Amino acid sequence: MTARLSLHDAPAVAIPGEPLELHPDRYFDAEPSVRRVARLLYDETRALPLVSPHGHVDPRLLAEDAPFPEPTALLVTPDHYLLRMLYSRGVPLEALGIAPRAGAAADGPPAAADPRAVWRLFAAHWHLFRGTPSRAWLEYELHELFGVRVRPSAATADRVYDQVAERLRSPEFRPRALFERFGLEVLATTDAAGDDLRHHRALRASGWAGGRRVVPTFRPDALFRIAAPGWGGALAGLEASTGRPLPDHAAFVGALAERRAYFRALGATATDHAVLDPYTAALPADVVEAIFGRARRGEATADDQRAFEAHMLVEMARMSTEDGLVMQIHPGAFRDHNPRVAERFGPDRGGDVPVATEYTRNLRALLDAHGSDPRLTLVLFTLDESTYARELAPLAGHYPALRLGPPWWFHDSIEGMRRFRERVTETAGIYNTTGFVDDTRAFCSIPARHDLARRVDANWLAGLVARHVVDLGEAREMARALAVELAREAYKLGGGGAAWRRGVSS
Repeated sequence: MTARLSLHDAPAVAIPGEPLELHPDRYFDAEPSVRRVARLLYDETRALPLVSPHGHVDPRLLAEDAPFPEPTALLVTPDHYLLRMLYSRGVPLEALGIAPRAGAAADGPPAAADPRAVWRLFAAHWHLFRGTPSRAWLEYELHELFGVRVRPSAATADRVYDQVAERLRSPEFRPRALFERFGLEVLATTDAAGDDLRHHRALRASGWAGGRRVVPTFRPDALFRIAAPGWGGALAGLEASTGRPLPDHAAFVGALAERRAYFRALGATATDHAVLDPYTAALPADVVEAIFGRARRGEATADDQRAFEAHMLVEMARMSTEDGLVMQIHPGAFRDHNPRVAERFGPDRGGDVPVATEYTRNLRALLDAHGSDPRLTLVLFTLDESTYARELAPLAGHYPALRLGPPWWFHDSIEGMRRFRERVTETAGIYNTTGFVDDTRAFCSIPARHDLARRVDANWLAGLVARHVVDLGEAREMARALAVELAREAYKLGGGGAAWRRGVSS
């Protein structure tokens, strides 16, 4: 296992302006007895390896190992957290360098072409991110990774930009060098079912020691959305990847099993499924074939798609009992809520909004079929906090197959993580969760996200110690479990097993 190297030796450069300081006790309780234990627990987990078994980093980044682009392209324009906040305060996306998609109406200003101008605009709005996880992550990146010691602002923007740009030009800031510096034990990407995984193959053939620690994740969502405009293209891609036509549902299922085996051969341990509702249903074979036939003819309806997705989730669970891939479900995101933004700029531009989600009835068919099968691991995520204590914790506290993923997206924050631990643990414990999973596409933010989670968990555990709910020895074991061991176990990465179900450090 790779031990994580410290990021705290980043050389600092003095720039006049308000200082950027990271207090050593940040996010810890003000009560001295709690803070003291939180420090101890954090100090014991801060340098543990980073386990990142679910994320969206482009594998091409590490396969090519090219220098990162300038600071704006790295830190601002790809970050939908930043974009949505700036847009909400009236900053046009074009001014942030976001170009309209091909075919969009030419009724707006052109996208800003100067990355330095975009950085200045971002820095001038730094105050908008006070109290948000975006600021916590960015402050960590700027301070610990790039050695910046002054807050971004209109006055300091150019000098901060120049310092970060200078760092990015050095060999120590190439992607593979940072992968090792971060202490990444494993990094999973997310890849379409028909992807040829050329970058993963290149990583394995590269001779770089970390190449086998970058693994794909099988995501077949586009193939299940049979009423969507792009479904025909997705099916054609699957046919191309398997080298044969797929005239019926039976052939379609066989092709998916084949692709899963291909992903596993390149190190995959999981699948991923994003749905609006986690609705599952086991349909008769003739019904599914009829739906698939309508899809092939371009006649599938929204109701057909809902039924087909529900059936395929059960089918994916069945396959996981056979091939061992961990199944992840990410429900509850209403995609592209702002149609004007989606039509002009495309998806992932900050217009997605959480919706209320029901699990108990929706997951019944899947859990009836496979919830007690020891061969299945099903990881559930949610954007609906109201379900934590009412549904998710009781389900995970009963079904052997279930694990709860951590808060993500809108709740991947200091208070969001705390609320999750408080509402889930009394019913499900921590050993029916995955610990922390960063779920990010922003490569340079991975250490920042893990550091924040380890601080929040250390503080929560310290509160349990102060109230004599657990003793210090138990809290130390729990802190390590939440930091690394539960993710290793849930995603079948080693270092866990039955000992962790008993709460015993391995």
